[in-house]
Amino acid sequence: MRWRNLIKIIKGLNMKSLKELYRIGLGPSSSHTIGPYNAALIFKEKTFDAYKYRVILYGSLAATGKGHLTDYVIKTIFNPLSCEIIWKKEKELPLHPNGMIFEAYNENGRILKEWTVYSVGGGSLREICDENKSNNVYPSSTMTELLIMCENEGKSLWNYVEDYEGEEIWNFMAEILEVMKKSIERGIEKEGVLLGGLNLRRKASQYYIKAMQTHKFFKETGTLFSYALAVAEENASGNLIVTAPTCGSAGVLPAVLFFIQDYYEVTNEKLLRAIATAGMIGNIVKNRASISGAEVGCQGEIGTACAMAAGAAAQLMGGTHYQIEYAAEMGMEHHLGLTCDLIMGLVQIPCIERNAIAAVSAMDCASFALLSDGRHMVSFDEVVETMAQTGKDLKRHYRETSEGGLAVCYKKG
Repeated sequence: MRWRNLIKIIKGLNMKSLKELYRIGLGPSSSHTIGPYNAALIFKEKTFDAYKYRVILYGSLAATGKGHLTDYVIKTIFNPLSCEIIWKKEKELPLHPNGMIFEAYNENGRILKEWTVYSVGGGSLREICDENKSNNVYPSSTMTELLIMCENEGKSLWNYVEDYEGEEIWNFMAEILEVMKKSIERGIEKEGVLLGGLNLRRKASQYYIKAMQTHKFFKETGTLFSYALAVAEENASGNLIVTAPTCGSAGVLPAVLFFIQDYYEVTNEKLLRAIATAGMIGNIVKNRASISGAEVGCQGEIGTACAMAAGAAAQLMGGTHYQIEYAAEMGMEHHLGLTCDLIMGLVQIPCIERNAIAAVSAMDCASFALLSDGRHMVSFDEVVETMAQTGKDLKRHYRETSEGGLAVCYKKG
């Protein structure tokens, strides 16, 4: 492997805390629900003397905001004051497709304050002149650098999480793990039809029951499916989940983690280490490319989730850091070009099924890597770079606008 020749250090790209990647929040979308919700909270705190508000949503936020409850969560924050929502789906602001302009007015209709902000994926917000480096806790920004550190210092990838974030990070990780577990437990129990107009029936409970009645391949695969479906259906219902790295892909990592715990009896402590490793993988993608479906398509969401889960699984199954990197690389590589073409702007079709399929794919990638010696031709850093470029090349219709792909081919009967 050409690790030392592949390092491409870009100054200013040091990675932020994993607390910026894993977020506990309500679905169905980290970029269209959690991000705008948090932005509205921030703006309200700055404009306590406002009489009314106006919020202009641009690009993908305007195109699929109603299906993602964007207007609902914003108005909830400003209630009981009036809040007008303006939708401008044909226009994008300079920094990112998910742009918003918040405006506060006094009684005379004079504008008191204006704020332009972007929801850039995973619930994160960014301003166009954002120079805040306060949460940049990791000095490395590539997998190549991390692997060299592992090789030189005899450490595992998860060790660097504790090194740079301190021992208190494990309390945060434990909370993340618990919310993931609860979302699976709730989702498996619930039945009925998801809201939104597609009349999509919940499947997690049925899949779990059937899996428990079979054995070997179908039992294991069915269990994985049911866990991923459970979280994805909870997300689609607007319930509490963990962004991993986004709401739309929240079911992949929990499904893999708790499947492995069930079948191989690994401890919670090892699951926490696996979440840390998965977080480093997701952080690299978020930092060097994007996890926003509006920016790079679903490859940035499901592709990243699969890479995170594959790397976590490889670690839990005893893989070396090279095998972990290989598993993560495959998880992303085999989702390259995946479009974000959600039907009716809802995080339901094809999003929910994609979580289930990606969970199984993550286990396959981990197995493939573990059967190898970890050597391969394309590095994780190279496939992340490829994903970023592929995302830029995707037509706007295929990047969370519901104006292309399945979103226009499907005709409700």
